[in-house]
Amino acid sequence: MVNFYDSYNQYKSYSTPELQDKVVRQFDREFWQPAKCTPSSAVLEIGCGTGLFLKYLNHKKLEKFLGIDIDAELANYIAPDIQDHFKIINILDDAEWTQIDQKFDYIVLFDVLEHFASEEAVGILKKLDTVLNKKGSIVVRLPNAASPWGLTYQYGDLTHRTAYNPLSIRQLALAGGFECVRCYGQISGSRKRRVLDTIFHKFLSSILMSPPEIWSANFLAILARSEDV
Repeated sequence: MVNFYDSYNQYKSYSTPELQDKVVRQFDREFWQPAKCTPSSAVLEIGCGTGLFLKYLNHKKLEKFLGIDIDAELANYIAPDIQDHFKIINILDDAEWTQIDQKFDYIVLFDVLEHFASEEAVGILKKLDTVLNKKGSIVVRLPNAASPWGLTYQYGDLTHRTAYNPLSIRQLALAGGFECVRCYGQISGSRKRRVLDTIFHKFLSSILMSPPEIWSANFLAILARSEDV
């Protein structure tokens, strides 16, 4: 049986990321503003990769943040200023999970849940619940299987196992003891491109019988515990 993770670092071409202004603005739109994060917040990133989001959190002056990933190769690419905020942990391994000895206000999974079967994803949500502060939130970003533009992202990586759209992420949240309090599209590209996309999608929505709820290739969702909603 082929394990596509064996060559994942070559497929993704790992390198130490640089935090550009446009990336800061992107994370502001996708995370900081909708989640109402502050510098005093504690944030955990699951599947942090080479640490781009961790660099962003450092840039935003957070003191309490941690990124975890399963791939030991990534340790070679984490920038020196965030190395103390990075750990190699397999979230599916209960023994390794015990290394997480604090609780967080926000847990972020950018392009992660699609790598797991839906049953595993429910288990992950339940495990995240154990390290989430009261009134805390989980923020996920996923390829949008409801949009034709999202199919390239979903099926362009053979390690992706489950496709999601806004409806199915709401169902997953309920199965894991959460509620999806907001779904929103990813806003990217130049201002001109965004305006043209909006016009084009409005036109398509006006002529289609069943247009998608969200047109963007990727979408984000904020999940909160059912009792906290």
